[in-house]
Amino acid sequence: MIASSPRLIFEAMETRHAPHFYALNNDPQVMQYFPSTLDHAATDAFIARVMAHRAAHGFGLETVFLADTGAFAGFIGLLTADFAAPFTPAVEIGWRLMPQVWGRGLAPEGARAALAFGFGELGLEEIVSFTAKSNIASIRVMQKIGMHHRPEDDFDHPALAAGDRLRRHVLYRMRAADFENFSHINET
Repeated sequence: MIASSPRLIFEAMETRHAPHFYALNNDPQVMQYFPSTLDHAATDAFIARVMAHRAAHGFGLETVFLADTGAFAGFIGLLTADFAAPFTPAVEIGWRLMPQVWGRGLAPEGARAALAFGFGELGLEEIVSFTAKSNIASIRVMQKIGMHHRPEDDFDHPALAAGDRLRRHVLYRMRAADFENFSHINET
């Protein structure tokens, strides 16, 4: 489990969280950089996949709540990426937050906690993150948490058809040593 951060509490994703995720995954603004919103059945399948991933790998995406109010904020966590791409298999960091909490620095805060868990507790050597090239907000989070981008790593997501507006993706990476150095620099 990812350790709580100053403003976020993490919980393993479970079926009891489904009502929260129905709202998150069905919000067109939240899902604008995904092929579509997710209905109840697709959200249930998503939660089942995350739970199965945690059972198989010992980590996964985690449900996030605001520490001060207990309000649902979304999810942040780690997941294996095993689709056909030059950088896979890999462990990916990801997040999806409710619009009500956007712009407060919660995604970078939670992502740093997830990176600390991945590099510290799990002993990972590298964590990646990727998104549609047009998703400037998520790219900015990747930059804020110290991940590195090389344009030659960008790729066409194989799950999206040629010509799809979201097919071209950027890839950001972080190695364990880079995280340690970045963390020390930002503590001073």
